[in-house]
Amino acid sequence: MVSKRRLSKSEDKESLTEDASKTRKQPLSKKTKKSHIANEVEENDSIFVKLLKISGIILKTGESQNQLAVDQIAFQKKLFQTLRRHPSYPKIIEEFVSGLESYIEDEDSFRNCLLSCERLQDEEASMGASYSKSLIKLLLGIDILQPAIIKTLFEKLPEYFFENKNSDEINIPRLIVSQLKWLDRVVDGKDLTTKIMQLISIAPENLQHDIITSLPEILGDSQHADVGKELSDLLIENTSLTVPILDVLSSLRLDPNFLLKVRQLVMDKLSSIRLEDLPVIIKFILHSVTAMDTLEVISELREKLDLQHCVLPSRLQASQVKLKSKGRASSSGNQESSGQSCIILLFDVIKSAIRYEKTISEAWIKAIENTASVSEHKVFDLVMLFIIYSTNTQTKKYIDRVLRNKIRSGCIQEQLLQSTFSVHYLVLKDMCSSILSLAQSLLHSLDQSIISFGSLLYKYAFKFFDTYCQQEVVGALVTHICSGNEAEVDTALDVLLELVVLNPSAMMMNAVFVKGILDYLDNISPQQIRKLFYVLSTLAFSKQNEASSHIQDDMHLVIRKQLSSTVFKYKLIGIIGAVTMAGIMAADRSESPSLTQERANLSDEQCTQVTSLLQLVHSCSEQSPQASALYYDEFANLIQHEKLDPKALEWVGHTICNDFQDAFVVDSCVVPEGDFPFPVKALYGLEEYDTQDGIAINLLPLLFSQDFAKDGGPVTSQESGQKLVSPLCLAPYFRLLRLCVERQHNGNLEEIDGLLDCPIFLTDLEPGEKLESMSAKERSFMCSLIFLTLNWFREIVNAFCQETSPEMKGKVLTRLKHIVELQIILEKYLAVTPDYVPPLGNFDVETLDITPHTVTAISAKIRKKGKIERKQKTDGSKTSSSDTLSEEKNSECDPTPSHRGQLNKEFTGKEEKTSLLLHNSHAFFRELDIEVFSILHCGLVTKFILDTEMHTENKGSRNIGFSHLQQRSAQEIVHCVFQLLTPMCNHLENIHNYFQCLAAENHGVVDGPGVKVQEYHIMSSCYQRLLQIFHGLFAWSGFSQPENQNLLYSALHVLSSRLKQGEHSQPLEELLSQSVHYLQNFHQSIPSFQCALYLIRLLMVILEKSTASAQNKEKIASLARQFLCRVWPSGDKEKSNISNDQLHALLCIYLEHTESILKAIEEIAGVGVPELINSPKDASSSTFPTLTRHTFVVFFRVMMAELEKTVKKIEPGTAADSQQIHEEKLLYWNMAVRDFSILINLIKVFDSHPVLHVCLKYGRLFVEAFLKQCMPLLDFSFRKHREDVLSLLETFQLDTRLLHHLCGHSKIHQDTRLTQHVPLLKKTLELLVCRVKAMLTLNNCREAFWLGNLKNRDLQGEEIKSQNSQESTADESEDDMSSQASKSKATEDGEEDEVSAGEKEQDSDESYDDSD
Repeated sequence: MVSKRRLSKSEDKESLTEDASKTRKQPLSKKTKKSHIANEVEENDSIFVKLLKISGIILKTGESQNQLAVDQIAFQKKLFQTLRRHPSYPKIIEEFVSGLESYIEDEDSFRNCLLSCERLQDEEASMGASYSKSLIKLLLGIDILQPAIIKTLFEKLPEYFFENKNSDEINIPRLIVSQLKWLDRVVDGKDLTTKIMQLISIAPENLQHDIITSLPEILGDSQHADVGKELSDLLIENTSLTVPILDVLSSLRLDPNFLLKVRQLVMDKLSSIRLEDLPVIIKFILHSVTAMDTLEVISELREKLDLQHCVLPSRLQASQVKLKSKGRASSSGNQESSGQSCIILLFDVIKSAIRYEKTISEAWIKAIENTASVSEHKVFDLVMLFIIYSTNTQTKKYIDRVLRNKIRSGCIQEQLLQSTFSVHYLVLKDMCSSILSLAQSLLHSLDQSIISFGSLLYKYAFKFFDTYCQQEVVGALVTHICSGNEAEVDTALDVLLELVVLNPSAMMMNAVFVKGILDYLDNISPQQIRKLFYVLSTLAFSKQNEASSHIQDDMHLVIRKQLSSTVFKYKLIGIIGAVTMAGIMAADRSESPSLTQERANLSDEQCTQVTSLLQLVHSCSEQSPQASALYYDEFANLIQHEKLDPKALEWVGHTICNDFQDAFVVDSCVVPEGDFPFPVKALYGLEEYDTQDGIAINLLPLLFSQDFAKDGGPVTSQESGQKLVSPLCLAPYFRLLRLCVERQHNGNLEEIDGLLDCPIFLTDLEPGEKLESMSAKERSFMCSLIFLTLNWFREIVNAFCQETSPEMKGKVLTRLKHIVELQIILEKYLAVTPDYVPPLGNFDVETLDITPHTVTAISAKIRKKGKIERKQKTDGSKTSSSDTLSEEKNSECDPTPSHRGQLNKEFTGKEEKTSLLLHNSHAFFRELDIEVFSILHCGLVTKFILDTEMHTENKGSRNIGFSHLQQRSAQEIVHCVFQLLTPMCNHLENIHNYFQCLAAENHGVVDGPGVKVQEYHIMSSCYQRLLQIFHGLFAWSGFSQPENQNLLYSALHVLSSRLKQGEHSQPLEELLSQSVHYLQNFHQSIPSFQCALYLIRLLMVILEKSTASAQNKEKIASLARQFLCRVWPSGDKEKSNISNDQLHALLCIYLEHTESILKAIEEIAGVGVPELINSPKDASSSTFPTLTRHTFVVFFRVMMAELEKTVKKIEPGTAADSQQIHEEKLLYWNMAVRDFSILINLIKVFDSHPVLHVCLKYGRLFVEAFLKQCMPLLDFSFRKHREDVLSLLETFQLDTRLLHHLCGHSKIHQDTRLTQHVPLLKKTLELLVCRVKAMLTLNNCREAFWLGNLKNRDLQGEEIKSQNSQESTADESEDDMSSQASKSKATEDGEEDEVSAGEKEQDSDESYDDSD
């Protein structure tokens, strides 16, 4: 088949060659017709001419073609017969050839002999062939003439070495070589090969190239080996012929081993090869690989190919593109075009190889997968993954998995992806659809890093590809947005936002697709609606895109439709869309460099459009308090984050914000009168007003009026001569007022600072004894009143937290104290008002049906943070002594300072319940801005910031109540937190000193009788929260990105500078070391096990960024052991306050980081557990105080799991390993089996269900690991280490026997949770018996193997009597080995039998289920 295929291609080539000859000859034909008389028939008496004439060829003189009067085959046959029958044969051959040599002395005659003959007209009409061969080729087809004519041609060829073309543009040397192609038969192939190779050695380079590339068409298969050897030698001598030689070698039938040598030779020379030669060379390399060496070749190829031949030349091309675009010389453009063509051709070659050779594509993926280091991943790797993904559909899932793993591990980062697109965009452009398909797949992931990578694929595809691909990108993003998947929608909208900024003109061309999303707004969240309208508004109202009125019209229609809806969900969409659009329309463009001053300023007409739109929103939302509040919040967000044109901002100040005083502010000296259910008082004022100009917030009367109207009372909007405003709008309205004033006066709030200390018209809020006597309606009224007051104070704190004067700071701190006090009061009301639904505090939610279980418990944290905030701020401003701080903590702190149960155990169950109610109400509180905590020098709130923004924890509906925070980037949040690192360190050190002093005062007993329990728990909770914050901060995944490295350096410098002041230019390792040293110093004062776990985790995330892994692991292990060996304060009812999950986590950390896991397990199981067994009932191990009877199952589970995990990592022994390696592995397995034996025997003492379950599960896994990892080692170690192997197997036999007893115990007690593990365990034990027997057979000790019966026994070794004798005999067993019969192995093998083979028949019907 190969020959036929090659023949077919060659015939095509020959046809082309002959056609070319005819083309070149056509002018000659015309000349011949014009001067036919001048060009006469060759007439002489030579035997050569006569015999040709007799046979059917008429030779012509001059430029005329020789004429063929008969069929070509007939001519050859006639000439052959004439020569053979000639009387002087074989001498006639020499005469004939001599005549030919004389004839071709004339250049024109020689040329005619090399060109095809002309057929006579009558002959041509009857022939089917379209061309005829040349005279020389016809003569070469005659066997008796072939050797002599070949010799003549080779003698004639050197005359034309340096004459490439004659006057007729005919290449004579190439024409001569073409005569030798595709001969029907080569008489003397060896001689022909020798002549050709000699000719190649002396020919000029251009002719060498022609001759070498013609070799497959000239030589027969029998000569391929010789030619291959000659060409390989030539390859070493002359690198300029590499391309033609490799091209030929890939077409010859050669020995694979020979090709392997040639390939290696080429791989070694790859660095010196020109870019234009690469495609042929890569083609040869890929075509010469075998299934056995594919991975090795591909791995070497990707290492050498990328750096030297793909990336650098392509980057040069990129620079040349820039030069060309700037109008530089056209030569660089030509060079660029050539380089691009070579790169494209190279990847075409690779595509062809991976399309038809599955092994090559799989090996290429495997080579990339095996690359572990981040620095080793190259642009070429990503291009190849894209190419294989688009070319080979069978490997798509494989590539998807590899790519996801690389992204998760950080090996493929944004910079690499960007370089890939910028360097090879021409190659990737052809794979646009596949790249978008891959991006779509990645966006469906749950991993944020993978989703981000998918979004980058969309971004760079849009940036580097053509218009058609850009349209496809936008279409794909719109599809994601309309999918309804929240993560996809967010990501796709973020990408659209980037694209609008990146290339607005290109996005404008695709605006019609984005506009289509307006029909699918039902399932989009408020934050997503903001992004969508921002994108559309930017396209519609951009000054560079004036022709976008159709988008403006559609947006106005949608907004008006939504605003007019009576359903709050749709009205919400209209409000958000309108405010967002107004922000774009009224944006301040005075700083835009691309716009003139006239175009940058907002015209009167545009200002009118903005104000009309905002008035429309105001009028459509004023009938609904929730809609009005949302409008104020949205407008406030707009003013806070966007810089509006001064005209628009001035209008806002005069038309909206001035109404606040009319709606909510009254004179404090005039107490409102009315039929109120409670007496109205002005409370919470910070100053005593002696004059009559004091103001107050009219809260209780407004709330009463609203509730009365809601119940059907006669209150109307005209009542009291003013419009009734809902108290629900108080906090949002004030936020809008504050931000507007702040923006207009550059942060100065003097105009409204009276609102900070003004009182509120309320009533006595402390319930006292009257709580039980209140009606449900009155209690609900009081709850609403407190909620609204709390939200007012929260917005007050948000507004004035950045004031710098000590007086203002003190007032803000007092408001924080009021917040704490009000929350305590609120808890009391909530406890007796179970069905109460609070007024909304956040309004950008899609539904008003917020239930407590949908939110996380945050409010109690905020309350506690408020307390600590005050303490720290007071401390920082030096306004009170430490004694005063202690009193403040006692007076301000609520008895339920934390959401953690163990911190509340000193208090009543009722208080815990009320605290929980408050936790679940956090969505109804106004959001505190992050600036609050920055100014107050308090980082304790940053845990929920990290929870929501950085996704370190993902519990509950994290979006509710954090809308302001969501509008900030993770980098902004991290930057804000970094500003708090120094005060947080101060606070951490203060708490550390507190516990140090406490321990000293109580002689080391931190929970002694002299300790104030409430204060102790509060400080402990704060300690834990600080460590959580530090951990969440340093665990942020963004530090792996290059642009955030400076943030990491800054954070580490803050920690390291706490020990000693150093230079900012310290290396990373030094900063890490000092930071760890600083944090390690806190371990002695850690008050609780939870704090200890967070400190360990904090150190781990910091040390992960270091390269000194061995030393770091030792530090972690040492600290973890100290915590395990420490006596921790007990909780209530004599139970440990250590949760099983936390103990499990710390124990895993200890065993995973310790230098020797086996020694650590042996210490715990061999020292700690016996101490526990010998101690009283409620006592613990003296070495490991955390090891009690209650926590034993945790220790046991972790030790069994870690033991099984560590032995699985041991590589199986092989015969090729050295003796030392065998001994080391055998010693390790001895220790592992000894640990397993110690652990497995503990079930005789601790036989609870969880312990037995762990034993069954991990016991089987350990035996499986023994089979796979240890038995091959014993195969090769038995002869030299017989005693050691026997000892190992004897120990293991006892363990497997106990596992067998455990199986019997599970069946007797009919515990399905245990018996489900029995079948798989017994199967594994049976396999062990067979494997031991195989080992003995391998070592010629088959006779030492003996199989006996094993009785069913319970855990204590007592025989189970309930089974009949048949069942007993069905159980196979090992024999108790004695020193007799071949002490060597009899013992060992027989024992293994017992354990496993025993219950094959009995348990065959059980389910092989190994679930927990």
